[in-house]
Amino acid sequence: MPWKKTLEELAQRRELGRQMGGPERLERHRAQGRLPVRERIDALVDADSFSEVGGLAGSGVYDDKGNLTAFVPSNFLTGRAKINQRPVVIAADDFTVRGGANDGAVGDKLMASERMAHDLRLPLVRLVDGTGGGGSVKNIEIQGHTLLPKLRMWPLMTSNLATVPVVGVALGSVAGLGAARVATSHYSIMVRQTSQLFIAGPPVVARIGQDLEKNELGGSGIHTKNGVVDDEVRSEEEAFERVRRFLSYLPRSVYELPPIQAPIPPKSTDFEWLREVIPADNRSVYKIRPIVESLIDEGSLMEIGKGWGRAIVTALARIQGCPVAIVASDPYHYGGAWDKQASEKFVRHLDLAETFQLPIVNLVDVPGFQIGLAAEKEGAMRYGVRALTAVAQSTVPWCTFIIRKAFGVAGGGHQSDGRFNFRYAWPCAQWGSLPIEGGLEVAYKRDIEAAQDPQAMRDEIEERVRALTSPMRSAEAFVIEDVIDPADTRRLLEEFIEIVAPLREPGPRSFTYRP
Repeated sequence: MPWKKTLEELAQRRELGRQMGGPERLERHRAQGRLPVRERIDALVDADSFSEVGGLAGSGVYDDKGNLTAFVPSNFLTGRAKINQRPVVIAADDFTVRGGANDGAVGDKLMASERMAHDLRLPLVRLVDGTGGGGSVKNIEIQGHTLLPKLRMWPLMTSNLATVPVVGVALGSVAGLGAARVATSHYSIMVRQTSQLFIAGPPVVARIGQDLEKNELGGSGIHTKNGVVDDEVRSEEEAFERVRRFLSYLPRSVYELPPIQAPIPPKSTDFEWLREVIPADNRSVYKIRPIVESLIDEGSLMEIGKGWGRAIVTALARIQGCPVAIVASDPYHYGGAWDKQASEKFVRHLDLAETFQLPIVNLVDVPGFQIGLAAEKEGAMRYGVRALTAVAQSTVPWCTFIIRKAFGVAGGGHQSDGRFNFRYAWPCAQWGSLPIEGGLEVAYKRDIEAAQDPQAMRDEIEERVRALTSPMRSAEAFVIEDVIDPADTRRLLEEFIEIVAPLREPGPRSFTYRP
């Protein structure tokens, strides 16, 4: 065999590469409740499906005769694999080699992973466990100069958001570019207690007088409540299951349509309870999630961003096997009124639906934008009008059910008037510029003040006006297309999917996704 020696060296290099940071560092990694990078990939993807790209990259040590004596592999692994029998690109940090810092990697591999996903039109899963993008301070001495921060990969990362599904999973302490790679995604996850995300970590923050432990500064309890990261999980295995599930709703790229699965009936065919689920007192709350779960294919609900923007519920689900994007008001939080976070969450979910051609199902109970000094200080109106603009820009099919309130500018954002609307009201629905109880004192101020019994006059006016607010009256004037029996909601959703599913067209959108 003329190439025997070369093949033996190749086998030696592959074996040295699989040793990663060495037995001691691997054990230390496991002791922290974290899987080594290759075991992470195996746990995520279909068995024996990972085809590594650049597995020989790293730093070799040679003797005087040029023979390889030692090898430190790159701490960034990438390649193609399959998840649920569908091809994906994996980009994974190896913390056991120089803590995942960029100076322990071959920088072009990161670019190669992004380029591979983009050009092959494959979903990209980033398993991030690195300390940053520019390397450690020690890199200054090694290189003999400092590096000007340049985000060579950012145009490509931005293009990927508009082209393929991107998932970011934080699996350790990630800072700087590592943190940005997690957040620059369509769906992001952190592992409770074992992963943290920072702009700068505790040692750097201590220099400004803030002595904080890692989870105090950047734990999942912080970032899943501020919207930087979508969800937290209890283990790496649970994170990988979430990744697999999220991708199951989406196409390989915008050049395909989301996969339709075999229909699964809803949990129950008895929908009569929906007739009584909304309280007669419009100040009383009710649970929205059981309503959502009753209307979709059983077991298909995947809520996203449960910890932030809590005035709305956003989720992926299926109806008749077709993936849809769910938006539903939650009256347990500000009565369903939109604040800054709810508006941001709404935009993010609409962008996901628009990018990947997901029909939108919207269950509306919106009393308006949140009011008061705190709302004004946080700029709720600015974020609210961004949400309304996203509605106007949306081109995917919408089906809206006004199940209770739709008031003010925020209530008007339940759908765009620039297209035909599948829009229905439950009999308990009510709408207007202002809720009656909030606007009577202004509209009838003189009449109330002039009355001998102001409270009696106010009650009389309210009863008179409220008698005119029935959605039936609005239906007479074609303000609402139809008022329905709530028990018919699932049937109408099935009709919606049957009509609009064939109308979806793959291809890039007119605007790019906004992370």
